[in-house]
Amino acid sequence: MRPTAKFSISFGLVTIPVAAYNATDTAASVGFVRIHTEDGGRVRNQPVCSLEGTEVAADEIGRGYRTEDEAIVPLSDADLDALPLPTARTLTILAFVAGGDIDPLQIGKGYYLGADGPAAAKPYALLRDAMERHRRVGLGKIALHGRETLAMIRPVQDMLVMQVLLWPHQIRPMTGVLPDREVKVAANEVRAAETLMDSFGELSEEDVHDHYREALEEIVAAKLAHREPEFEAGEEAPAGQVMDLMAALQDSVRAAKRARGELDEETAEKAGAGGTRTSGRTTTRTAKKAPTKAAKETAGATTRTAAKAAAKAAKKPTAKATAGASKSGSTDGKKAAAKRGGTTKTAGAARKSAAAERTAGRGRKAG
Repeated sequence: MRPTAKFSISFGLVTIPVAAYNATDTAASVGFVRIHTEDGGRVRNQPVCSLEGTEVAADEIGRGYRTEDEAIVPLSDADLDALPLPTARTLTILAFVAGGDIDPLQIGKGYYLGADGPAAAKPYALLRDAMERHRRVGLGKIALHGRETLAMIRPVQDMLVMQVLLWPHQIRPMTGVLPDREVKVAANEVRAAETLMDSFGELSEEDVHDHYREALEEIVAAKLAHREPEFEAGEEAPAGQVMDLMAALQDSVRAAKRARGELDEETAEKAGAGGTRTSGRTTTRTAKKAPTKAAKETAGATTRTAAKAAAKAAKKPTAKATAGASKSGSTDGKKAAAKRGGTTKTAGAARKSAAAERTAGRGRKAG
């Protein structure tokens, strides 16, 4: 990369020789040429002398200054070099200010500044590190391409970058641009707009890609190959007048989340939370119903038992009959108890015998 200019930075009594390199490449942007639509021939701008009406060669073209009364005064390179400007070969820093104090409308073309020679390396690094630590940018004047201009120097990574600035009088006033009547914006609309701003997320490499140039190159390639251009299907931008500002902001937030896949996750989470709450309510209602049903069944059983007991009590003999029959009942009870004891022993022996037969049967099968 060749330098476009060489000069020195004047930092107090410190002089730093630098070389300026173009930081931007305008050739990479989309450009068109003028053609004759009848036959496709190029239409060129030919430099023609207004007095002679003939084409002028490039080495015969010089500079001239036009006065207010339309007079043209020729100026040579020697005339411009003779200007008593300290900025002709030196960028004199006038002040150090915060970068935010520079109006972005003034910022123009950028240049990389490299140290011009080994002796310039240390003061170059000194100025770069001091501005970076102090968080300031340098403002000065420099004569470039035959004219004096404002310039801003700022540290970028490991180098210094110079931005050409427009003069304040070159910035047009805003008269006639602002709305004719005062517009009032509600606080909830501002909050909705801030939410929309947050939903945009970080800037990606895809966002700063030149898709227009790629599409244009595809059209050119298709015309050369005598085919139809092929483009990927994309979403069309919404068109039409916005009637409901809040609705448009909310729809924009949802669209931004949907584009990043966040809306589907949020919907799934809400659905999951809703299902849990529903399940909890169902379980609670079931739990409440279960004890009530059990209590009713218990109460019913208690009522039936009490009715049976009352019926038995109605059938029992009187106290005298009960006392007279107590001895007989006692004897009969003893006999019944003995009989039940025998039955119990017999049932136990039968169970043991059956268990032994099953064990023997398993042993024979195993054998």
